[in-house]
Amino acid sequence: MRDLVAAFGGELPGCDTPGLLGWLDAFSDEHWNFRGRLGGAERDRVRVELPPRLAAAGLAAAAALGLAGSGEPAHREYTHLLILGGLARSCLQRADHAARLAGALRVGGIAALGSLRPLSAEERALPGLGRCRTEADALAAGVRAAFGGRAVPVLVAPPGDPAAHRANTADTYEFWAAGAHPGPGDRILVVTSPIYVPFQHCDAIRILGLRYRCGIDTVGFDPRLAHPPQPGGAAAADRCLQEIRSAIRAARALLAAVG
Repeated sequence: MRDLVAAFGGELPGCDTPGLLGWLDAFSDEHWNFRGRLGGAERDRVRVELPPRLAAAGLAAAAALGLAGSGEPAHREYTHLLILGGLARSCLQRADHAARLAGALRVGGIAALGSLRPLSAEERALPGLGRCRTEADALAAGVRAAFGGRAVPVLVAPPGDPAAHRANTADTYEFWAAGAHPGPGDRILVVTSPIYVPFQHCDAIRILGLRYRCGIDTVGFDPRLAHPPQPGGAAAADRCLQEIRSAIRAARALLAAVG
């Protein structure tokens, strides 16, 4: 992080952790909040060409901070496996990876967590999604294809903020937990895309770990094995920098919840 900040002309301050995260939040808002500059556009709409030096710094930081590649689950047995929703392609990829994990691990309940975000025309053009209209529809199509005859519920969470147009990751965790009632001793495995692991893991600890005292592991699929394949630019430097910012903000929220 120190090297990344330096590449963008900054220097980390010498302060405590809350102060550092606050500083990083402001710095990342200025330099890496590409979605904000587009009025909160969906992640697949972000396209920012960076100078080669800055792009290289962003990719190096993403690899060092855990936003690239996949990770193996830390345990062989989980009480719950949660498949997170997102862009339509990600819904299919995460469901596919979750099914492979479920075949290799001992897993209790499985659930997919999504929202009613409308799909774009590009998302509906993906094979098998022509009749899908929302993220939850795409997630349902993904789990049907990946799990075959095993019924996997798709939970559609309402937004926690009445002014928001759709649920965010934290909202979906809260909605699932209200019905599943996880507890101490439970282990939860969250499946997402590699680039979102740090921020969605922080949110899972804040919403599920702290409140319900359960263990959390969060893993991303292997981009080399993704089905359907990853499109060009899915892990480009601009996307990585945007999600480093997401991780900073999620870590800041987690620290506030702890303290």
